[in-house]
Amino acid sequence: MARCCIPLAIFLCVLLMLSWCEALSSNVDDGYGHEDRSFESDSLIKLNNDDVLTLKSSDKPTSESSTVSVSDFGAKGDGKNDDTQAFKKAWKKACSTKGVTSFLVPKGKTYLLKSTRFRGPCKSLRSFQVLGTLSASTKRSDYNKDKNHWLILEDVNNLSIDGGSAGIINGNGKIWWQNSCKIDRSKPCTKAPTALTLYNLKNLNVKNLKVKNAQQIQISIEKCNNVNIKNVEITAPGDSPNTDGIHITNTQNIRVSNSDIGTGDDCISIEDGSQNVQINDLTCGPGHGISIGSLGDDNSKAYVSGVNVDGAKLTETDNGVRIKTYQGGSGTAKNIKFQNIRMENVKNPIIIDQNYCDKDKCEQQDSAVQVNNVVYRNISGTSATDVAITFDCSEKYPCQGIVLDNVNIKGGTASCKNVNVKNQGNVSPQCS
Repeated sequence: MARCCIPLAIFLCVLLMLSWCEALSSNVDDGYGHEDRSFESDSLIKLNNDDVLTLKSSDKPTSESSTVSVSDFGAKGDGKNDDTQAFKKAWKKACSTKGVTSFLVPKGKTYLLKSTRFRGPCKSLRSFQVLGTLSASTKRSDYNKDKNHWLILEDVNNLSIDGGSAGIINGNGKIWWQNSCKIDRSKPCTKAPTALTLYNLKNLNVKNLKVKNAQQIQISIEKCNNVNIKNVEITAPGDSPNTDGIHITNTQNIRVSNSDIGTGDDCISIEDGSQNVQINDLTCGPGHGISIGSLGDDNSKAYVSGVNVDGAKLTETDNGVRIKTYQGGSGTAKNIKFQNIRMENVKNPIIIDQNYCDKDKCEQQDSAVQVNNVVYRNISGTSATDVAITFDCSEKYPCQGIVLDNVNIKGGTASCKNVNVKNQGNVSPQCS
């Protein structure tokens, strides 16, 4: 009998010990400390000998989203009172908030703003929603500290700027145009603000936004990478000076699509440092067309490559598709394609100008930006000038690798100097 009890006693002792260990473990800090068993903010996991991964809990889970409205910071939105400080306070909050965050400009109101800079980097800001109207101050003295910019967004990655098809950025540029030396030659040439500058942004989306009547350039995209612009509408009078629709410089991997631009200068201008630029389904007019350049001004080096314009309609513009470079510059404009374009009553439908001059007098110089590998394909329409195709190239650095493929522009001839042209399909007019 005693022998039979020994195994039973051992079994009971084991059960007792297991029960005691489980109870003890419930009082030991195992690094969780919360009912949901999430790590405490200062918990560490050691990796190998040198690497340490710190897991920090935030006040809100990263999956939670929040919206910061300018209305919550005192913006009146009556179009009369200055809302600049309210926007700055709201931006500071949105930029510093953890978790996915949206900066909101509510619809149905007009917000009067002076020169304003929205600067990152931000913690988790993902959306800049302009559902109302941003209206620029018309007091030129409000721009004394920065005469180059009205609104500038900089140093923010993974951002979407969404106008919701109702949002408007209004530069109220008339007062600036009236004081431009291009309108009144008796006045000195002075700087004017760009309405919206997007600077040093990566992974940027701009959509469903309206920009109008900029003081000078409407949207300037500078030093950005991986940009997608879609469904934007940009307008200004045809005689408004220097109001480029979209200005692209030092930017790589950008696409502009399904957009309508009518303004007083280039609908789209592409300048130095820009690579892999895609333009699709663009409506342009009034304006100066689609321009690569100006390049090489003040004897500078300039490089542009990988531009593809595929699908555009230009109506009564001062130029069609243009490449313009100054004498004395250097560098290259290469690997460029203009295709599937319709032009109606356009001045200078196709033009390469390596002798571009916007001054009273330009001296003849030897060096030039080299233009090569440019294809014009499936381009048709009518010319408003006697010359429909102009290739005015450098004698020392002639244009090379120029292809005209199924080009039919009625109403003008071709003027071709220092250029190597290959015709494919039906081409009219042709270089003689």
